[in-house]
Amino acid sequence: MREPAFWHRPSSWKSYLLRPLAAVYGAVAARRMRQGGLDAGIPVLCVGNYHVGGAGKTPTVLALVKLLRELDELPVVLSRGYGGSLRGPIKVDPERHDASEVGDEPLMMSATLPVVIARDRAAGVALAKSQGASVILMDDGFQNPAVAKDASLIVIDAVRGVGNGRVIPAGPLRAPLKPQLARTDALIVVGEGEAAKKIAAEIAHEGKPVLAASIKPDDVSVAALQGKRVLAFAGIGDPDRFFRTLRASGVEIVSSRVFADHHPYSDGDIQDLSLDAGRDGLTLVTTEKDLARIHGGDGMLPHVQRVVPFKVTLEFNEPAQLRRFVTDRLFRARDARRRGGG
Repeated sequence: MREPAFWHRPSSWKSYLLRPLAAVYGAVAARRMRQGGLDAGIPVLCVGNYHVGGAGKTPTVLALVKLLRELDELPVVLSRGYGGSLRGPIKVDPERHDASEVGDEPLMMSATLPVVIARDRAAGVALAKSQGASVILMDDGFQNPAVAKDASLIVIDAVRGVGNGRVIPAGPLRAPLKPQLARTDALIVVGEGEAAKKIAAEIAHEGKPVLAASIKPDDVSVAALQGKRVLAFAGIGDPDRFFRTLRASGVEIVSSRVFADHHPYSDGDIQDLSLDAGRDGLTLVTTEKDLARIHGGDGMLPHVQRVVPFKVTLEFNEPAQLRRFVTDRLFRARDARRRGGG
């Protein structure tokens, strides 16, 4: 679905009317977060958001996978498989699965690393361990208490922040902010802006690390689009950030299309986009996550060869700070289990 516009306005009568429902939802979510979870027996790092919608979580997961591999760890990503039909637990196979079965993010990541999807995250832990995981990297699940986390790294966009700061359905928060802040072990602020400064100050005041990072376009992707006029389209949580990244890379966006987050593209969608682009001599460009959903049951949809994926990575301003945090948390997790006999 598309986020309601009033979620990102300071005040709105719609948000005000929904406050009673938000209070109920928030109370249930906060109580649920206090529940204990399964000890996986190996370190569990969770990458999450305070809110629904995009903030840069998937690039963060990929950056952490790279770091963990540099530390000689064997990370396995555990995801709910949002948007997919399979309940799991199952290891994602890009040769066998498509986004309609396992979700776009798990499918995209599975091309380069082991990914397990499971609605029952405890069952997903067992499968991840059977794959030889030395560390489980949870993609989302911060508010889900099923599995105990050894560290929760929360990603927030510096421009969007947490919107109006209210809980669903009055705003984008998945639970009241205060209990979420209390369970945050590190905050990752993506981009430059003012919207996350207050939260970052609160986290820093508690002595927890605040890590600045930025989305960096892939050089090959940028080179492929130089001198071309494009029709950019996206069905992600924050499509505007994708468009801003393109423009900042010198890509000329003549036209753009926005779809709902996790939109399942049909043959008709791609055909219409191709016709519009062809009429004006434009190149179609989208995100890697969107490309993962441009897939039918028997293979890629027609016209997909005309779509250029724009790849990005997340770079930390102080990578040594992230490395220290991760190594410290891994040591603490293992030491605690060793002392406890786990």
